[in-house]
Amino acid sequence: MKEESLTLEELKSELREFLEDRDWLRFSPNEVFIHLIEELGEISKHLLFLSDYKTESMGHKKPDDSQMPREFAQVFNLFLQLCMILDINIEEAWKKEFEIMKKRFPTTDT
Repeated sequence: MKEESLTLEELKSELREFLEDRDWLRFSPNEVFIHLIEELGEISKHLLFLSDYKTESMGHKKPDDSQMPREFAQVFNLFLQLCMILDINIEEAWKKEFEIMKKRFPTTDT
């Protein structure tokens, strides 16, 4: 059976309900942003091991590769939470920025 994809609006709606049920929209943008940076740090640890910049032979504890998708999901959730707290319509902002990017950065086709 093929799993159904959710739209961004559906994801935001589910996340908003989750956050409201736990009173987590009360956190300040600073707190959510710091948490977001912490989770990005978890992704960076995975990347450092993938590039062999860090290794267990150097005394570092390797993160579980199977957890990397989870770290991305945590970052995504926190990013959306930050947008909700700051009342940023990320879809509209993305559309506008993408148009700017297309003009600023031409294709590499010659």
